[in-house]
Amino acid sequence: MSISRRRFVASSSKALLALAGAPALLFQQRDAYDLVIRSGTVFDGSGAAGIERDVAISGGRIAAIGPRLVQKGTEEIDARGLAVAPGFIDIHSHGDGSMTDDPRVESLIRQGITTIVAGQDGSSRVEGFDALFASIDRLKPSVNVASMIGAGSIRGLVVGNTDRPSTDDERRRMVALVGAALAQGACGVSSGLEYTPGGFAPPNELIELCRPLAARQLPYATHMRNEDDRLVDSIDESIAIARGARCPLQISHLKTQGPRNWSKLDAVFTRVEAARREGLDVAFDRYPYLAYSTGLTNLFPIWSRDGGTDAFLTRLDDPSVSPNVRAATLAKVDLIGGWDNVMITSVRDAADRAAEGQRLGTYAKSQSADSYELAVALLKRSRGSVGMVGFAMSEENLERILAHPRGMVCSDGGAFAVEGPSRRGNPHPRGLGTFPRVLGRYVRERKALTLAAAIHKMTALPASRVRLQDRGRLAVGLAADVVVFDPARVEDRATYEQPFQYPAGINLVVVNGLIALRDGARQGTGNGKSLRPAPAIAAGGR
Repeated sequence: MSISRRRFVASSSKALLALAGAPALLFQQRDAYDLVIRSGTVFDGSGAAGIERDVAISGGRIAAIGPRLVQKGTEEIDARGLAVAPGFIDIHSHGDGSMTDDPRVESLIRQGITTIVAGQDGSSRVEGFDALFASIDRLKPSVNVASMIGAGSIRGLVVGNTDRPSTDDERRRMVALVGAALAQGACGVSSGLEYTPGGFAPPNELIELCRPLAARQLPYATHMRNEDDRLVDSIDESIAIARGARCPLQISHLKTQGPRNWSKLDAVFTRVEAARREGLDVAFDRYPYLAYSTGLTNLFPIWSRDGGTDAFLTRLDDPSVSPNVRAATLAKVDLIGGWDNVMITSVRDAADRAAEGQRLGTYAKSQSADSYELAVALLKRSRGSVGMVGFAMSEENLERILAHPRGMVCSDGGAFAVEGPSRRGNPHPRGLGTFPRVLGRYVRERKALTLAAAIHKMTALPASRVRLQDRGRLAVGLAADVVVFDPARVEDRATYEQPFQYPAGINLVVVNGLIALRDGARQGTGNGKSLRPAPAIAAGGR
C-alpha cells in the first residue's frame, strides 16, 4: 500500500513529537509556521533536562516541537548553543505600578518575563476585576498580567485605616468582595501584615476572607506579620490561616531578616514540611538579593501608623508617644545593622532628591544631622512617601531558599526603564535584574541549583500555583510565551548604586507568539493580555 508524501511527513512528525514527549497536536497543513526557533536546547519547564529541539509557533501558540522540523517558518531564529524556555512568570510582582504610564515595561521584557502576578502584599484594586482586566487588554502591555485581590485594600475600603476588629457585617462584606473578585478572575488573596491597614486584621478575619479560595484551589499569598525576631511565630500564623481556610499557602519573599535570625531557617523549613505532611499545600518565593525594599515607615512600629498618614506624622511630634516611637524604630534599625544598612530609594518631595541612593547614616553625617531625626524629616516633607532598601539577609540562606523544592523565583519589584517615565528614584535592582541574576549568579557561578530546576521555578511551578493552565511550559497547543537566552553569558547588571542597567544574555522574548525582544532590540507593540486562572479540577479544597 502506497502512502502520499504529505501523509508520510504528517505521520513522521507526529512520531517525532511523541518522542519529544509533547501532545500530537500539529498544524501540518500550513504552508509555513509563523516562527521557528531552530536547534536550541529546549527546557520545557517541568524540571527535566534540556534537549536539542526545534520549536514552531503559529497563531500565538506552540505548533510543534521536535528535532529538525521539516516545515519552514515565515521567520526563523538560529538558537544553537542557547537555552529555549517558557517565558518567565513573576509570581510576586509590582510591575503593574507603572504600566499605565509605560506599558512597554522594559525591565520586565528584558529579563525574559512574559507574565506577572500583581495585586501583592495586600494591595490591589478591590472592586470590578472585570473592569481591571478590560483596562489591561485595552492598554496592550508588553507582558501578560494576572492579579490577586489584596486583603489590606479590602479592609481599608470596608473597615478603614484604624486598628480595631471588624464587625460581623463588615466581615460579610469583605468576604463578598473576595468572592466577587475570584468569580471575575482574581488568582488568589494577598496580605501585607507589616503594612496598614492590612496588619490590623486578626487571624480569624483572614481565615474568613480566604475560605472562598478553597473551592478554586487558589493560594493565600502573605507578606507575613514579621520576618525577623518573630519570624517563626509568623510562619505558624500563616499556616494556621491556610489550615483554617483549607486553601493553599504561598509565603511571599521568604527571608530571615537580621543576623540574629539567620539561624531560624531550619525551623521555618521544618514547619513548612510538617504542614505539607499534614496535607496543606505550602510553598514560597524569593528574590535573589540580600536586601529588601519597602517604605521607610516600615521601620516604625505598626501601632504608630494606626489611623493613617496624618495620625502617624502627628505621633512623631507628640511628646507623650514620640519617645516610644523612637525607641522601637532604633531597635529595628539596630536589628539590621545600623543606619548605613538603610538606603533611600525614593522621596516625594523634590527638595530631598539628593537623598535618593544614599545610605542614611552617611547622608545624615554629611548634613550634620542625627540619623533618626533626618529620617523623620524626610517622612514629614514627603508625607510618609519615602522608599528604602534594607541590607539584612544571609547569602547562604538565600541559596537554600532558592534551591528548596517548594521555592520559586520572584522579583517583588516594579517595572523600570533606563529612560522615559519609568526611570524614577533609585530603585532596588531586583526590578531590573532578578531572573538573569538567578541564572547567572546562582546557577552558573555559585551552582546553588541546576539550570533545569531554576527554569522550573520561574515557569511551570508558579504557573501551576495560580492555575495559569496554558502558561509556564513548552508543549504543543499551549500559549507561545518563550525566552531564549545564553546560559554562558546571562547576567544581571543593575546594582544598588546604579540600578538603571538592563541585563545581558537574553536573546529573544516572545509573548503570545510575537517577538517582543530580539538581540537587545525591542520589536512590535505590546502583545500581553489579562490572564485568569483555570477552573479547579474538583470542587472543594483542603
